[in-house]
Amino acid sequence: MRRLVLALLVAALGSATSAQAQDAVRFVVPFTAGGPVDTMARLLANTMQGPLGATIIVDDRGGAGGVIATELVSRAPADGRTLLFGSQGSHIVAAALRTDLKYDPVTSFTPIAMIGHVPMVVVVAPESPVKDLKELIELAKTKKLTYGSAGPGSTMNLALELVKYGAHVNITHIPYRGFSLALPDLLAGRLDTLAADPPVLLPLIATKKVRALAVLGTERLASLPDVPTAVELGYPDMVMENWYGLLAPAGIAPDVTKKLEAAAVTAIESPRMQQAMKDGETHGPLGAKAFKERIEHDVAFWRPMIKKLGIPMAN
Repeated sequence: MRRLVLALLVAALGSATSAQAQDAVRFVVPFTAGGPVDTMARLLANTMQGPLGATIIVDDRGGAGGVIATELVSRAPADGRTLLFGSQGSHIVAAALRTDLKYDPVTSFTPIAMIGHVPMVVVVAPESPVKDLKELIELAKTKKLTYGSAGPGSTMNLALELVKYGAHVNITHIPYRGFSLALPDLLAGRLDTLAADPPVLLPLIATKKVRALAVLGTERLASLPDVPTAVELGYPDMVMENWYGLLAPAGIAPDVTKKLEAAAVTAIESPRMQQAMKDGETHGPLGAKAFKERIEHDVAFWRPMIKKLGIPMAN
């Protein structure tokens, strides 16, 4: 009898666990854990679970600059349980660099909400002799330098390509599957520089684990008042932003979209999320309609810009 009771308990617990898994919502992140997109996805997931009334699981699927995860979500059932937590790099730029893309960044998705946008920051290791962006550019004219990124088409990739283009220098691109994999090589001296988002860089800058050279935005960051923008230094084309946003597969029911948007907006407006966004210099959240317009604008802008920069297409 005891064995029977135990068996029934195990079966009941297994059924409950299975039901919880089926009820959970999954945020698919197109980069490895520890990077800015993953960091923001986990923050939103934790804050949004209450308003949504469901467990949210973060699923990191790095590779191909974000295309692997993005394609996975584009083929997922449009039931609101599998969502993409993407970025401008993974959703716009990586798509524009592929000749074999199996989805469309606009028509294959239903935007839910944009969390905000950030300017990229160029950094070096603290042992680097380079103290500012102009010194990096001058060194690149006389020495072979390397930079790391989260893969071809990531904003990390595009940021340094804009630096190369604006300064007429060559710096060799070394792609990784995510920021967290590139960072150790920068700190060990195997990379000369990289550019990434403030949410992951600001703590490293504050603890002097990396040195900031320039902000690739139109204004200085409040948290880095002594770090100039590239525009200030005479490079008007060196402006590179990244955004973070939540999207669903195309075809999702309007009422499900509204429910997800409402939960996301509530989470974004929460004190916890607002403080984290302030700390990470993340600004300008958008609702579903405005986010869709932003995506359409970015697709129209970056496709010709990538050709102008001469970045090779991927297969």
